[in-house]
Amino acid sequence: MIDYLLNELGGRHPPRPRRASDACHPYPWPPGHFGPPPAQEYLHMSIRATESSAQSSSLSGDDAAPIRHDWTHEQIAALFDLPFDDLLYRAHTVQRRYHAGRGLQISQLLSIKTGGCPEDCGYCSQSVHAETDLKASALMSVDAVLQAAAQAKAAGVQRFCMGAAWRSPRERDLERVCAMVEGVKALGLETCVTLGMLTGAQAQRLAESGLDYYNHNIDTSPEYYPSVITTRTLQERLDTLEHVRNAGLKVCCGGIIGMGESREDRVGMLQTLANLPAHPESVPVNSLMRVEGTRLAHERDVDGLEFVRTIAVARIVMPASVIRLSAGREHMSDELQALCLFAGAGSVFIGEKLLTTPNPAPSQDRELIDRLGATSQEAAPIQWIAKSRQ
Repeated sequence: MIDYLLNELGGRHPPRPRRASDACHPYPWPPGHFGPPPAQEYLHMSIRATESSAQSSSLSGDDAAPIRHDWTHEQIAALFDLPFDDLLYRAHTVQRRYHAGRGLQISQLLSIKTGGCPEDCGYCSQSVHAETDLKASALMSVDAVLQAAAQAKAAGVQRFCMGAAWRSPRERDLERVCAMVEGVKALGLETCVTLGMLTGAQAQRLAESGLDYYNHNIDTSPEYYPSVITTRTLQERLDTLEHVRNAGLKVCCGGIIGMGESREDRVGMLQTLANLPAHPESVPVNSLMRVEGTRLAHERDVDGLEFVRTIAVARIVMPASVIRLSAGREHMSDELQALCLFAGAGSVFIGEKLLTTPNPAPSQDRELIDRLGATSQEAAPIQWIAKSRQ
């Protein structure tokens, strides 16, 4: 990709020898041409090459990159194995074809009920099985949540997410959450909640409140799942997703990278998501935030480029979904975050915390967004994001 960008910028470096994979992203001038053509000719050749690439590539364009639900493990593994520049080119092409002009969605996540969860998720500080100092709290009041949502909106947030540490919600608590959803919707924000497992009736009640998305991650591959959690089966998670879909809600479902899983497990996780009856409209990809006292606190970090590869493959196999760069940005360089966005991530979470774990300071995010020249979904500059929260 480096030599491709150099040539795109008018560098004098000759193109590298062509590979078989170049069929899906030809250079904008003929093979063997040393140096760019005159500017006007170069422009026309670039346009023709882009159009040709979109038409010929099996991984770009609405027709050439159809929504599929029959991905094999081998096909997804082959995407992971591509040279890094080829993989990013393919992923970014899909991003441009399916999401051009949408801008970066700014989200915020609020813990509306913290701690005391009976599940034994090995990554979570809110589990009663974790040896942390986190104290359980009661469900927040509707007014307190709406105040936080109003502050988020004033800071430029477009999507407000609410999370409660439950195995599943009790009916009286669900009614309060529905009131929160109705109030946040009235502010003009997109809404998402994550409350644990749902029945069909509970999913329907949330839909009636106006909820947009329900988040329920599968976390990892079917094979590695028992190493992460034993108190809730993967099938129970899939059953909740089915209830959510049947209620007419949009599905938010992704996973966590860096829990000790192998690349094969990352392949398996994406295959599970991509082969659901309908792709999740929202796919959060998290990098594990290690919390002392949790079972997975001492797992080895995943290489940053491997994390980018996961984002890129998710973009290719679920082309119409919004890939969300979620937890873990606190430990990522600006350059790594920029690569994630180039590879297909279309949303980030701002705010000082994601549930209970740290997130980059609002001033850092504002500076990064400004440096990237990013635009919001309303196509307005968003370098002012989070000023009001400093």
